[in-house]
Amino acid sequence: MKRLNDILNGVSVKKLIGNKDQLVSEVYLDSRKVKSGGLFFAVKGLLTDGHLYINNAIEKGAKVIICEKIPDELLSEDVTYVQIENFKYQMAKIVGNFYDHPDKSIKLIGVTGTNGKTTIATLLYNLMMKMGIKSGLLSTIENKIGERTLKSTHTTPDVINLNKLIKNMREDGCEYIFMEVSSHAIDQDRISDLDFDGAIFTNLTHDHLDYHGTFAEYLKTKKKFFDNLKNDAFALTNIDDRNGKVMVQNSKARIFTYSLKQMADYKGKILQNSILGLQLKINGKEAFFKLPGEFNAYNLLAIYGTFSTLGFDETEILIKMSELESATGRFEIIFNPENSKYAICDYAHTPDALKNILITLQKTKEKGQKIITVFGAGGDRDKTKRPEMGKIAAQLSNL
Repeated sequence: MKRLNDILNGVSVKKLIGNKDQLVSEVYLDSRKVKSGGLFFAVKGLLTDGHLYINNAIEKGAKVIICEKIPDELLSEDVTYVQIENFKYQMAKIVGNFYDHPDKSIKLIGVTGTNGKTTIATLLYNLMMKMGIKSGLLSTIENKIGERTLKSTHTTPDVINLNKLIKNMREDGCEYIFMEVSSHAIDQDRISDLDFDGAIFTNLTHDHLDYHGTFAEYLKTKKKFFDNLKNDAFALTNIDDRNGKVMVQNSKARIFTYSLKQMADYKGKILQNSILGLQLKINGKEAFFKLPGEFNAYNLLAIYGTFSTLGFDETEILIKMSELESATGRFEIIFNPENSKYAICDYAHTPDALKNILITLQKTKEKGQKIITVFGAGGDRDKTKRPEMGKIAAQLSNL
């Protein structure tokens, strides 16, 4: 239980009606889940307005209502109403206060960009576990607390579940958390109160324009993540992407770069590329990795750069990295020895991602092998990318 006055610390309150010392048992976004003594956030969302469910929350036992507009009729004198502006930003502060800012006592590394987030975050987690250091993972595929796996429903969870997960990871002894950071999470201030120790930029291509409207807005949202990093955090960026330098130009963090094509802090060169993996030179040192394709070379550079920046021995990094395998559903290879055919399972959901996968297969397939592509594009999402993906599939596949 926490006192309302304590969890409003640092929050800009426009109006408060009721008892500021009200005890709060838990915080909720869903009125149906509210229990006695709870605090309910009346959030205006894309599909509905939480203010419509204030009475439902009170009937369930809510004692505090956080809202943008206090109702004209107050259902109960026992309920405290708090009116705030810049709602989602202030909500993130309130939730952080309630859970005692678990991110402050654990190293939190965020990965953002259009493609590569899941692979990089997952392999960073896998590599840290191989180093013998208990870690957590927050990703599109799954969330992990050490060896324990939890179901994932979003690329980045809502602000309450995010703080709960981080708190559970901290209490379970995790020293690092590797987290995918989506543009939706940045725009909706789900991460605005989190204290990141590092951030990685992968690339920026066509995606989420159904939400952001324009590519410029999409870029601006991603950039906000790096603009808000603290001085002692690091920002690691892919400077081969045309937006790589833009991402970090106003960042206060320590800036590091990675590249296959130009001078960078972490410079890579592909020596051999086959369906089985990459022979790659990183900062003058060669190693074989069980991850094929140029796109994976960039992922590997980001992973190497992160661990180097965190202070790990570079030879040990390469040795452990050579043991890594693809993340589930990310260029996952299934081989049938009876007919020597390969099936490749990949999440590629953007034109650029699909193109990277098919180019890799074109470059690594053996003589006589054909590429048959089966792909889809999610409903209620950015429809403008579908024709482009169809064109790419037709050009780079046999069927």
